[in-house]
Amino acid sequence: MTSPRAIQKAFLAKEQAEGVGARVRRSIGTASLRNFSPFLMLDHFSVSPGAGFPDHPHRGQETVTYMLSGVADHEDFAGNQGTIEEGDLQFMTAGRGIVHSEMPRPNKDGKASVGMQLWVDLPEKLKMCQPRYRDLRAKEIPTINVDDDKVTIKIISGQSHGTDSVKDLAYTPVWMFDITIKPGGKLSQELPAGWNAFAYALAGSTTFGAGEEQTTVGQYHNVVFEQKGDSIVAEVAKDAEEDGRIFLVAGQPLDQKVVQYGPFVLNSQEGVYQAMMDFQTNSNGFERAKGWRSEIGKSMAH
Repeated sequence: MTSPRAIQKAFLAKEQAEGVGARVRRSIGTASLRNFSPFLMLDHFSVSPGAGFPDHPHRGQETVTYMLSGVADHEDFAGNQGTIEEGDLQFMTAGRGIVHSEMPRPNKDGKASVGMQLWVDLPEKLKMCQPRYRDLRAKEIPTINVDDDKVTIKIISGQSHGTDSVKDLAYTPVWMFDITIKPGGKLSQELPAGWNAFAYALAGSTTFGAGEEQTTVGQYHNVVFEQKGDSIVAEVAKDAEEDGRIFLVAGQPLDQKVVQYGPFVLNSQEGVYQAMMDFQTNSNGFERAKGWRSEIGKSMAH
């Protein structure tokens, strides 16, 4: 018998400007939710033609980018290039240092490219590891249906109802699911005990919790769960006009201090100062940044 987790808080992710001309709804990494280890930031981004995230550095974290619609190109100072399309993910480990550009391609219909980007903290011993990338294609993601096909679960990482994801793609253990619940559908998803977990509402209205402790949220809300308990319960009302779609994520908390300055995430103030100095002097992992400009980011240069 599983024990459903209670809800700690639920709040709306407000839209803000980010990058060059891009819009994001940031929920983790704001005054509403900080220090939710191992998660550092969650952005629901929308990038119209002519906007993007040109050349910028990182150190000390992993980023997970999930394309919900559209196509995005990636390029870094080590010569790595890649493209992710709708339903694909890219896991990037910044480690000791990376400078890269993330630029959605213009869509033929002129619509914005939309996706999620999650920043995950690295254990202190891996902060200075070598950068790496791992892509996960939509066709590789196991998809299952439960509750008489009223619930569809894409298992990006982790386990659900006896089905495992393809592979572990991040250094820090994280479970991640894209879940669609039809009107009248109900889901109970088990999660590892003691992990921090949240569910971001991508579409529709979804009710979380069990019994008298239920909370219904609409699109763009983030629901944060208590650590106690081993499952989350979610459902959509029978008379709902549309499906509920949620991005459910759980991660193993890291027992370490977080000191962050923009894209640099370390464990001390000294570590952050060192990262800034290394980036400015093109050293200790940032050697290849000297004089480098991405091809895909040049259209944003002024």
